[in-house]
Amino acid sequence: MKIAHIITRMIRGGAQENTLLSVIGQQAQGHQLLLITGPTLGPEGTLIPDAKDAGIDFVEIPELVRAVDPALDVRAYRALRKAIRNFKPDVVHTHSSKAGIIGRLAASHEKVPFICHTIHGLPFHPYQGRFINALYIIAERLAARYCHRIISVCDTMTEKALAAGIGKSEMFCTVYSGMKTDIFLNPDHDYRQQFRNSHNIKSSEIIIGKVARLFELKGHDYLLEAFARIKDQFPNVRLMFVGDGIWRARLERKANHLGLSGRIVWTGLLHPEQVPEAVSAMDLLVHCSMREGLARVLPQALLAGKPVISFDIDGAKEIVINNQTGWLIPPEDINALQQAITEALNDPAKAKIYSQNGREFCRRKFDYRTMNEDLLQIYREGLAKNNGAGK
Repeated sequence: MKIAHIITRMIRGGAQENTLLSVIGQQAQGHQLLLITGPTLGPEGTLIPDAKDAGIDFVEIPELVRAVDPALDVRAYRALRKAIRNFKPDVVHTHSSKAGIIGRLAASHEKVPFICHTIHGLPFHPYQGRFINALYIIAERLAARYCHRIISVCDTMTEKALAAGIGKSEMFCTVYSGMKTDIFLNPDHDYRQQFRNSHNIKSSEIIIGKVARLFELKGHDYLLEAFARIKDQFPNVRLMFVGDGIWRARLERKANHLGLSGRIVWTGLLHPEQVPEAVSAMDLLVHCSMREGLARVLPQALLAGKPVISFDIDGAKEIVINNQTGWLIPPEDINALQQAITEALNDPAKAKIYSQNGREFCRRKFDYRTMNEDLLQIYREGLAKNNGAGK
């Protein structure tokens, strides 16, 4: 098959890592791949060198930017049509909101035999203005008419999309976001100490980790406030924020204001291949983002045998089953977050049982090879139904 993946930008993020593993895995199975993306700007870093190192053909469209800009969006649409026309794919698979909307429209007008879109996280949410929220919903409803299948990274994304009037139920299916599970299941035993040594973490210190861009709606403030309440009770516990972003300076100021200076490890930007090392250095992972399709770090932590605490948002409940595979607590509830952290630290035996349960649950479900098997089967079935030429 000739497969084109279209995504707005290839920053170091969950949706982008998912897309990169899809592209590399599908090419390794003998398919011809093209990755089309907009410019990758900002402090989050880029995965473009990884795609190039893997020998993936790559097209960058400068006009394909994340922000809504009608003039640029029209030009991006035209550029996408040209790129699709030149490549002549059997399948176009779009990712992220902007590329998903414009890419599906362009692919449909180029009469691509099979078009699908992955919802990594819906663009509309309760934390944005009414007008923008409505605009995104309308755009997603229209874009759904220009594709054959919609793939969700968790069942909750499907439920929310259908509730918003996007697509029809028969269009949807769930494919969990794949990753290289072996490196979490069977890590190099030196990972933990090496990472700790490189970030001046003592072997006696307990690390509560959070992996996320330092950005709005990622919930770092809640963790800072909860930790400030218990810092004196647990003097050997430190926080570790893995990632970077435009909110770093603001979060550093808040940490200092709360008296947490010296109690936080700021790793800065890490390459995805370093995430297993960071997770291995943790003793507990907290995920308190306000919106996230299904955060990859939840299965990553459980695969690594780390207990997890998560806000009950989007697809988290499909992985973090309360009192079975972790602690699932109400969003924005600092009291509940404080209590869960305290319980996890005071009862390591319970935390270990939860993490072991989660490890078995995630072992196959999140392997990138499983993801690619499922995606290729969706492509084949779609092409067969639409009388495509895929093999």
